Amino acid sequence: PGGGTMFPRGADAYIDDIGRLIDLSDGSIRTAIDTGCGVASFGAYLLSRNITTMSFAPRDTHEAQVQFALERGVPAMIGIMATIRLPYPSRAFDLAHCSRCLIPWGQNDGVYLKEVDRVLRPGGYWILSGPPINWQKRWKGWERTMDDLNAEQTQIERVARSLCWKKVVQREDLAIWQKPFNHIHCKKTRQVLKNPEFCRHDQDPDMAWYTKMDSCLTPLPDVDEAEDLKTVAGGKVEKWPARLNAVPPRVNSGDLEEITPEAFLEDTKLWKQRVSYYKKLDYQLGETGRYRNLLDMNAYLGGFAAALADEPVWVMNVVPVEAKLNTLGVIYERGLIGTYQNWCEAMSTYPRTYDFIHADSVFTMYQDKCEPEEILLEMDRILRPGGGVIIRDDVDVLIKVKELTKGLQWQGRIADHEKGPHERVKIYYAVKQYWTVPAPDEDKNNTSAR
Repeated sequence: PGGGTMFPRGADAYIDDIGRLIDLSDGSIRTAIDTGCGVASFGAYLLSRNITTMSFAPRDTHEAQVQFALERGVPAMIGIMATIRLPYPSRAFDLAHCSRCLIPWGQNDGVYLKEVDRVLRPGGYWILSGPPINWQKRWKGWERTMDDLNAEQTQIERVARSLCWKKVVQREDLAIWQKPFNHIHCKKTRQVLKNPEFCRHDQDPDMAWYTKMDSCLTPLPDVDEAEDLKTVAGGKVEKWPARLNAVPPRVNSGDLEEITPEAFLEDTKLWKQRVSYYKKLDYQLGETGRYRNLLDMNAYLGGFAAALADEPVWVMNVVPVEAKLNTLGVIYERGLIGTYQNWCEAMSTYPRTYDFIHADSVFTMYQDKCEPEEILLEMDRILRPGGGVIIRDDVDVLIKVKELTKGLQWQGRIADHEKGPHERVKIYYAVKQYWTVPAPDEDKNNTSAR
């Protein structure tokens, strides 16, 4: 499906239409979020424009669209706009998109648009197409009354204004709003318009694991009053591809005390070395086209993904909620994508959707939280047959893990650390074998033979 029913002329032509209204090609837009993504054609066709999209849609019983997206090799997750925040940090995406995504943007005090506002970067765009946009022409085909559609659009416009967004353009079936670069002007208008209020300073905007959505407006980091309205709150990110290896604003500002700009650059260098060593252990990781969907279970600063950025793969960078530092914001500022996850729970994805899984110190991190079997079973569920795994951990942990994976029909071995045999940390690399459960009558024969 080259775009399916949402894009009558195909997703490529639809994206070209957007590209005529805002610049998609200069590297300033790199990370996008597609709410209610269907089969993620929007995200699929943005890939050729060097834009990585986090597409999500609810679990669908009649057609597993997210599964279809992942099988196409497009980043996607099962997700829903309801009462809990989306599992992404604040100021993560350069662009948010909804095409007929059926989310009631104007209702419930505009809480869903406030959530989009939380995850949008300063100066980021929100694109809406489908009902109610262009209702004057389309209302008959949508089988809704003109009054109903007009009321819906009025509601959306009102919520967007209350968030201090500016409507950039509405042309035919597309409407585009832009979030302000900072909240200097917004704070002044707040003295007159009391609604919505800014969230309190003790509400962490990056906390997004079972965190309730707020009906307040997430404040952007402060900028100097003397600055103008174009000053980017929290610091400006570089254009892609320079963004990948430039020191991210969250590191430069000292938000993460333990991570200095020097430590960040050192980490980037370290992971380049590690990944080239990994390719010697698992030659398939170095084979172009062998793997496509990669998962990093404990991504830290996204160094593993950054080292693979020039290859035709994408990486879902996970920052476990148990990690000492919440670094997912840094990962997004590098132009990479990811999510929060507790590895004692199931991940919001379908079975067999990843080709390769990387787990750095995950089992040590969860030693007192849940059993290694639980984590391994979830890894096995989401890994496709023939898929690869690299687990990097303490040698004692790895010996136990290797023993357990025999029961999962994984084949692998433990190798030394890239620095040599005297390091306690070792590397277990394995491949998930293809196997099927024998038919019941075969089972009986086997039993009688015993």
